[in-house]
Amino acid sequence: MLFSSSSSPAIFGCSGYTLTSAEKVFFKKNNPLGFILFKRNIQDRKQLKSLIEELKSTLQQANPLILIDQEGGRVARLTSPHWFHPPASMQLVKGSFEDSKKQVYETYARIAKDLKEMGITANCAPVLDLDVADADPIMGDRTFSDDPHIVSELGAVAINALQKGGIIPIMKHIPGHGAATCDSHEALPVITLSSQELQPHFKPFKVNAHCPWAMTAHIIYAAIDPHHPATQSPLVIQDIIRKQLGFQGFLMSDDLGMKALTGSFEQRAQTSLEAGCDAVLHCSGIMEEMFEVMKGVLAFSSLSQQQEF
Repeated sequence: MLFSSSSSPAIFGCSGYTLTSAEKVFFKKNNPLGFILFKRNIQDRKQLKSLIEELKSTLQQANPLILIDQEGGRVARLTSPHWFHPPASMQLVKGSFEDSKKQVYETYARIAKDLKEMGITANCAPVLDLDVADADPIMGDRTFSDDPHIVSELGAVAINALQKGGIIPIMKHIPGHGAATCDSHEALPVITLSSQELQPHFKPFKVNAHCPWAMTAHIIYAAIDPHHPATQSPLVIQDIIRKQLGFQGFLMSDDLGMKALTGSFEQRAQTSLEAGCDAVLHCSGIMEEMFEVMKGVLAFSSLSQQQEF
């Protein structure tokens, strides 16, 4: 899947319940691939539908992407009383394996229905990372299990339910965040597992390589590339994600604003795209940062055109 040639390979957040005049000008000028929504953007059903129409009106493409993180549990942007607040992934794993599959399917089908009704087109879910006992608790109940087979199978069920409901699933955090000993929102995790020890973490993504979209992990895998996080590592993206795992879909970065990444936003965006991400994600809605991200996107696009020529 490729973005429209007229779209910038960036996905942005916005600051509030409605767009500011500065946001409208910025989005119309830069024509990003799409947008991502957060709780700061969501009041009720009427307001959300209005904001989504407003966002779409700023772009040239007929069906722009509207993303959200609707995993369930701690990470749910649509909540009661206006929407179904899904349980966390781990809470769906109860009873027999068949019971768990049924609960995952029904939950993700309900998520898809809510998103579709609002005009949201993609969900940053499911989480296919493993639950690791001594890892940072940032993942925890956001994962299905510590068993790569269970995660693989239930992830496939969630992906299927979203797609049947007309929603693009975005599996995360490829190639595996589970063993991180710190939160990548706050610092750069370094996973020191050997290549062989990483294989269980890679398995759910390999099994679900058919998923149309995936989001990268801001993590260093020392056995593969000790110098760059996956998001900015050509080695991880090309050798592991594309070749070993066989994922040939659309690859987007996790949020460029996370503290795992360093350098200016211009550098973060350009380096991520050069490494092999198809688009970069910027979530905060802070205008000064978005201007910097676009500098990196434009620098990358210019370089790409020169190389193609």
